[in-house]
This record gives sequence, C-alpha cells and structure tokens, in this order.
Amino acid sequence: MSGFKPNHVTTLAMALSLGLPMSALPQNQSSPPPGVTDPPTAPSAVDPASPESNDATKPSRADAGFMKEAAMGGMLEVELGRAAVQNAGSDQVKRFGQQMIDDHGKANEELKSLARMEGVALPTQLDAKHAKELQRMQKLTGAQFDREYMRMMHEDHLKDIKAFTDEGFRGDDPEVKGFALRALPTLNGHLAIVKQTLSELDASSVRKSESAARPESAGRPDKPQQ
Repeated sequence: MSGFKPNHVTTLAMALSLGLPMSALPQNQSSPPPGVTDPPTAPSAVDPASPESNDATKPSRADAGFMKEAAMGGMLEVELGRAAVQNAGSDQVKRFGQQMIDDHGKANEELKSLARMEGVALPTQLDAKHAKELQRMQKLTGAQFDREYMRMMHEDHLKDIKAFTDEGFRGDDPEVKGFALRALPTLNGHLAIVKQTLSELDASSVRKSESAARPESAGRPDKPQQ
C-alpha cells in the first residue's frame, strides 16, 4: 500500500465518504475556474515623450509671445550694431555697436536653445516693421547716425527692461523667467552706457557750436564809436 497514489477520482470518493465539503478538495491551479477572467490590467502611465505629456509642459501663450518678441528685438539689435560699426562717426558709438553684436548675439543663441527645449518656433528674420527701421538707419552716417542710433537704443532698452522685468517676475514658465532675469543686468548696463554716450554727444555738439560761432564773431569789425 505504500506505493499507492490517490488520483482525483479516488480523492473525491474519499471526501464524499467522510462528509468533507467540496471546498476542501485541492484545486487545479493551472487555469482559472470557468467563468472567471484575469483581473483587469491597470492603465499604463503616459509616456513622458508623448505629445500629450509635452502639451502640459509647454510655455503659456504669454511666455511664448515674450520669447518671440525677444528674438525679434535681439536680431534687430545685432543688425543695428553692425550698422553702427560701419556708419557711426564717433568711436564710442562704434564700440557700443560692437558690444550690441556680442551681447545680443550671445543672448540670441541662448534664446534659440531655450526655444528648442520648450518647443517654441522663433522668427528667423526681421519682419517688415523692423526691417524698415534697419533700412532707415543704414542710410545715415556720421554725427546724424550717432545721435539717431543712440536715441533709438535709449528707447529700445527702456522697453526691453520693462518687458524682461515683467516676464522675470510674472511669467509662468520657470526656464523662460530665468532667461529674462539673467538678461536684465546686461540690459541695464547697456542703458547706462547709452545715457552716458548721449550726454557726451550733447556736450560735444555744444562745443562744436560754440567753436563755430567764435570765428564769426571775432572776424566782425568793431562798430565805430559815435
């Protein structure tokens, strides 16, 4: 009897004879009972690389608008800087123009990198309004260019500082806000140079006017005394 191995039928008969409930019988675990299905599978998480997840991280319309305006303004600053290097009469204005090329060129590259990461399409060329401003300045030379260029730089940098400050403190996207705040010290530095240069241009203009008036007055004969 030691080699006897009860099969399922034998086990069932023994259980019935002993009055055991059916639940006491060993169950076959290889497949679920009829009518029982596998538990539902939990939905998978959204792939971070999918468009659905990217939509949630894209910058707001206001942030994207700021980036596009900054890109347009940055391109104009670089092109006007090139015109200053070529057309300015003052060495100080020429140096400032080169600084605009360097500083705004660097900021433009940083903004392009940020835009690629944020999925924002930036303008790649000047629009009609800004192209017209550039063409007007390219026709000026010497002292006329110096004064008009620095006057434009004064107005532009006042507007830029306000726009970058607003974005830095009131924007939605942390990366865009960071870009704006990092640019502010450079913009404020530009504005300080612009103010100083305009003051020196004014002083130089006064000196030239006074110098031009002296020979005329010195060459006049004295009125004969009555």
